[in-house]
Amino acid sequence: MKRSTRIQMFLIENLIWVLVAAFFLINAAVTPRFASYANVVNILYHSAIMSMLVLGQGLVLINGKLDLSIESTLGFAPGIAMLLAMQQFPEIVGPVTAIAITLIVGGMLGWFNGFCIAKLKINPLLQTLATMIMIRGILLFIFPFSLFPLDPLYRYAGAGRLPGNIPVSIPLILVIFFILNLVLQYTPFGRRFVAAGGDARASHVSGINVDRMTIYAFVLAGVLAAVAGLLAAGRQGSISNSMGEGMVLLSFAGALMGGASLQGGKGTPLGMLGGALLLGMFSNSLNLLGVGPSLIYASKGALIFVALLLDRGRIRWRGYLLHKEQLEALEHRS
Repeated sequence: MKRSTRIQMFLIENLIWVLVAAFFLINAAVTPRFASYANVVNILYHSAIMSMLVLGQGLVLINGKLDLSIESTLGFAPGIAMLLAMQQFPEIVGPVTAIAITLIVGGMLGWFNGFCIAKLKINPLLQTLATMIMIRGILLFIFPFSLFPLDPLYRYAGAGRLPGNIPVSIPLILVIFFILNLVLQYTPFGRRFVAAGGDARASHVSGINVDRMTIYAFVLAGVLAAVAGLLAAGRQGSISNSMGEGMVLLSFAGALMGGASLQGGKGTPLGMLGGALLLGMFSNSLNLLGVGPSLIYASKGALIFVALLLDRGRIRWRGYLLHKEQLEALEHRS
């Protein structure tokens, strides 16, 4: 492959960081206080919850599927944990156990989706839509009012602060992104995971258990949504039945802008981190500029549309470069 082609392929795979840098520099010049230390920390802090949903959605997209239920899992997982800890078994379920239950509930919901999709061959859109509605309805039933106060240890991940007034959630999510990036890019499991999403039939022929990889993708998405719920509960200091509402579509936008593709088999966790940061900077800049809520809502819809265009553009650009490289190789041989 020619050097110019390699550079262009590198830009395709890392386009999100070019966009993040450009957006930051433009807003640093035109938006008051945007580049201040306090505001940068604020952007990272308010991006933490969405970043977990973006990462979970991205992993499912890499597998060639989608998950609408993660926004309901965000509220349901900590809701069940706190129901057990504060009302049903307060003498048994302490804050550490409650954190573990939160993650387990998220993983179980993910496993349920993955099993139905991989083994029962239910359409991912319909399956996760049904799960989203079902668990949101249960959440509304068991929590007609907010549940508070939460134990300080349970709140620590979402509300705790480190020296420099840095929220605990920032290094926490960075570690999660870094670990999953290492796993997906540098381990046999990660290579099998990506391959199963890129070409399920070829992966099956080569000995990869494609159904198992699908289940893993949804379990990871469920656990990450539960982490997002843990952060949200800690930040607001309570459990409410509206937690996570309206976040799933933006998680698609962040994952697609971060390099994931609707065709599957593409994307990295670090790219999805860039997508989540771009979402956070976008929302923050609109707030600093005093844009009204209605226009912010419309702008988020436009952002989803831009993410879809980027996905199509990357696919076409990558295909063009590979086709051009093949033609030049054939001409060279002849």
